[in-house]
Amino acid sequence: MLKNFDELLNILKNKENKTVIIAAAHTPSALEAAILSKKENIAESLLIGDKKYIIQFFKDNFPDYIDSFEIIDTKEDLVLSARLAIQAAKDGKGDLILKGKCHTAILLRAALDKEKGLRTGNSISDVMAYEHPERIVLLSDGGINLYPTLKEKISIIKNSVKVAHKLHNDNPKVALLAAMELVNPKMPNTLDDAIICKMNQRGQIKGCIIDGPLAFDNAVSKEAADSKGIVSEVAGDADILIVPSIESANIFGKSLTYYCNFRVAHVVMGAKVPILIASRADTAETKMLSIALSIMCA
Repeated sequence: MLKNFDELLNILKNKENKTVIIAAAHTPSALEAAILSKKENIAESLLIGDKKYIIQFFKDNFPDYIDSFEIIDTKEDLVLSARLAIQAAKDGKGDLILKGKCHTAILLRAALDKEKGLRTGNSISDVMAYEHPERIVLLSDGGINLYPTLKEKISIIKNSVKVAHKLHNDNPKVALLAAMELVNPKMPNTLDDAIICKMNQRGQIKGCIIDGPLAFDNAVSKEAADSKGIVSEVAGDADILIVPSIESANIFGKSLTYYCNFRVAHVVMGAKVPILIASRADTAETKMLSIALSIMCA
């Protein structure tokens, strides 16, 4: 696995630039992310949104960039912005989609439209990458699936493993998180974990090593795992953390940002192109790093 996001950015600087389609681009952090991506020489951007706002923003803050981007004017119509972003991706005008001012539900509704969307037949899920002091670690799913079923968990794992492979980890270690490391019939999540581990052992889920259920301490700390007598290739050395619900991933992910001050990035996998549904509260740097992560996955 890559050690940090700086390594990721350096790799992309030596690759041909991709194009980011920004849906409802008329918001400062999305426009700043477009500028940062251009400055870092990793991506161009197609801006879909309120052209009047976008031009004025550039005039007031970044006058040198007024003529640097193609703009498709949709005024303040968020639904139209999302639809045109999806269509632009289908037409090959861009390689990934970044959510700007529009709500996640609006963008995903357009992306998952059965006739005009970007469906592949696979389930979609959000994969978060965070910059731990030792290396980049992946976490899923904190953005799409509320209480994933067994089938959805398998898709979440497969999507996460694809991202790990793109980050130069050919055989990532996947920890299935729970409140304890024992299978307990009263805790359905632990039963799912046991089934998934057996599927991995029998080659039904490939390209990774899976273990679980594992409590968080056992997944990330060799000392904790050893103290409990857990013998596992994954315990204490997990590259991917799979959580049982959207609440646990969402709280965990935001704790990494607001308490640990780790740099993070997100990408939604499973559609025809990567989709970025970063929070509207995320910084321009987070959105730029999400663009970089998505380019690796595009």
